[in-house]
Amino acid sequence: MPPHADPESRTAVETHAAVRAALFLVLVGMCAALHIWKVPPALPQLQAEFHLSLVESGFLLSAVQLGGLILGLPIALVAERIGLRRCVLIGLAILAATSMLGALLDASLLVLLCRAAEGLGVLMVAMPIPSLIRRLVPPDRLSRIMGFWGSYMPLGTVVILLTGSWVLSLSSWQLLWSLLAALTLCCLLLTARLVPPDPAANPDQPRHSPMQLVRTTLGSLNVWLVALIFGLYAGQWIAVIGFLPTIYAAQGVGGTTAGLLTAIVAGVNAIGNLSAGRLLHRGVPGWQLLVAGLATMILCAWAAFGAGLPASGQFVAVLMFSMVGGLVPATLFVLGLTLAPSPQTTAPTIGWMQQGSSLGQFVGPPVVAWVVNRAGGDWQWTWTATGAFAATGIVLAVLIGLRTRPRTTGAGAKRP
Repeated sequence: MPPHADPESRTAVETHAAVRAALFLVLVGMCAALHIWKVPPALPQLQAEFHLSLVESGFLLSAVQLGGLILGLPIALVAERIGLRRCVLIGLAILAATSMLGALLDASLLVLLCRAAEGLGVLMVAMPIPSLIRRLVPPDRLSRIMGFWGSYMPLGTVVILLTGSWVLSLSSWQLLWSLLAALTLCCLLLTARLVPPDPAANPDQPRHSPMQLVRTTLGSLNVWLVALIFGLYAGQWIAVIGFLPTIYAAQGVGGTTAGLLTAIVAGVNAIGNLSAGRLLHRGVPGWQLLVAGLATMILCAWAAFGAGLPASGQFVAVLMFSMVGGLVPATLFVLGLTLAPSPQTTAPTIGWMQQGSSLGQFVGPPVVAWVVNRAGGDWQWTWTATGAFAATGIVLAVLIGLRTRPRTTGAGAKRP
């Protein structure tokens, strides 16, 4: 931009650059999601190589959530101190290193430990990005951009299920791990180039101690409600999507076909996320979107697993489970930003939400696997576990509606 350009043109260019950086951060989140979802397509190989039971496989799926489960809020406080961008860069470095290390190991326990370490990297990448996006983009574009951000997980899932299944059909899971390490390193270099540095600390602005931020964040019931709903949603979604390749394999559908079907189911979740961003921008209350998404997940889980539908009907039901359920995560991210007790607690609020999500993702797959085992290996009772999660989430969403109905918020929405 020439120095003599008028201020309006300069502002337009700066806004465009900021939106471009925010959209690139969605791609960085997708890169982190690849590491979470690289296990499902590789699970048959891992089960055969390490002789894993169904419950052990569930823990392998969920081990990546240990970092978020334990360190969501502490990492958020660290990110506030070291800078959000710097936190993302460190997280990408951890993901690249642990993925490469995991490819070199030949013991199930060591692979499991690497999965837990990858969870720390995923957390350090995904947790600061909503606050970074809020810092970069104008308020009138926030809800729409957050709709894209809410899609980072399903879009990353589509990519890894399709490409991962293809790679695994040609080679081993170790090659897939190595390729993801190289891709993550590329994302690290691009993030350093495209995302603006963290602003220097303002000496005139009072700094809150970590304990003050923790007390303020955890003293808000709204923060707890959003985090708990996130966990209840994430637990059922990752359990259903994560076990789909295993379910298809048990039905005689394997390899690339199972990966394609699972990728389609995961990918349509992005439609719900993008729709939530548009509906919130138009003023639809967030709690109503939460209730609609969770109630549909109950109905569709029953139709997919408990209603005895033919294979085509089951596929459509799981498809709707994921697509309409996508209303939930994007709505929760916007609610997390708007219901944070103060601007200084935005990152801690997202960190606590991440801990809630990680708790759900850690507990969900083993709980569903336990229910299936109790049913003698029959998946028809899966919906009872996921339905209990969703029903509890509906109660909490209604409580959010009762608490926030008189309030007004920004980001294009009249009410949360």
